[in-house]
Amino acid sequence: MSQLEILAREAADLAAGRVLPLAQASAADSEAEVDRIMKICNACRYCEGFCAVFPAMTRRLEFGSADIHYLANLCHNCGACLHACQYAPPHEFAVNVPQAMARVRARTYSDYAWPSGFGALYRNNGLTVALALGGGLALFLVLALVMQGSLFHAPTAGDFYSIFPHNLLVSMFAPVFLIAALALGVGVARFWREVSPGEAGSVSAAAVAETTTDVLRLKYLDGGHGGGCPNADDANTLMRRRFHHLTFYGFMLCFAATCVATLYHYAFGWAAPYALSSLPVVLGTVGGIGLLVGPAGLFWLHLKRHPEHGDAAQKPMDRGFIALLFLTSLSGLALLAGRDGSAMGLLLALHLGVVMALFLTMPYGKFAHGFYRSAAMLKWAIERRRPNPVGVASE
Repeated sequence: MSQLEILAREAADLAAGRVLPLAQASAADSEAEVDRIMKICNACRYCEGFCAVFPAMTRRLEFGSADIHYLANLCHNCGACLHACQYAPPHEFAVNVPQAMARVRARTYSDYAWPSGFGALYRNNGLTVALALGGGLALFLVLALVMQGSLFHAPTAGDFYSIFPHNLLVSMFAPVFLIAALALGVGVARFWREVSPGEAGSVSAAAVAETTTDVLRLKYLDGGHGGGCPNADDANTLMRRRFHHLTFYGFMLCFAATCVATLYHYAFGWAAPYALSSLPVVLGTVGGIGLLVGPAGLFWLHLKRHPEHGDAAQKPMDRGFIALLFLTSLSGLALLAGRDGSAMGLLLALHLGVVMALFLTMPYGKFAHGFYRSAAMLKWAIERRRPNPVGVASE
């Protein structure tokens, strides 16, 4: 059967009600919808130069579950293909690649997560779980301070170890960080094994370098033409890419600040608090500002995003992650500004509760998508260096 015949058959199935429109499909139908759309796209190929999804698609005639999860995580949900597609709704073919891929990605976070039940819980109730967890942990720490009579105290010149001893903080956060890293690592390893069976020996330095470069500059958030992602009024903008950069590099600077402070403490014996001009404080301040502006911008874009670009069911998960990032930065900067005051203990408890909630939810939501997407991009960097198995030249 030719690709055009497949296209016609799929359109007839949709019109006859044998394939549900995406908005009405259950989670179990999401992979079948991507399979349907990819076969139509394989017959058209107008968007082949937009991003890595379409040249990767042309290397396949059939789309199994592993292929679908691979392509879904390769998609950056920029929306450019939807606005360029002649078969997009209200056409009877109802081709909506960004929305179909978004639904599968949400399944990836829960299906490959470890433990898997946590992924499903966060996917369905992301904002509630994030705020409840952050608020609950912060409240626990605040009550601990109330019980020891140190919620408000004489100024300590920024010495937060006088509020929560160093060894106590390490015993609290080291297990949380290790559990989060383990859960995320197990999930991504499961994903890689399924989408890239037998690829371990195919990872080359060139493929790793290409993937790293593409990840760090968010290559596929340029809309396929350098103008950026379309927004609700169909105008292309690079704002989504820029706010993602602020969020990513803000987080990395904050993480670097923690690493440098750890080095100071254990390698040089320099205990906190550190001067405002010190490297940990400068890194944390600059990173905190980026992590404040970036999530705020992403939330603003999320509110005005074209309704057909993503999956409305994922809004709680998306907004839960954005809220935790924003609150982490806001509480951290507030702690820095008030570290010499009598409310430093209260500010510290609030900040620690939010940070702990962020790490506990990392493996199950939008933070994890960066790792799954990076794995998919590495697979594409490996794959594109091979001859196309279906005889079509790739980029």
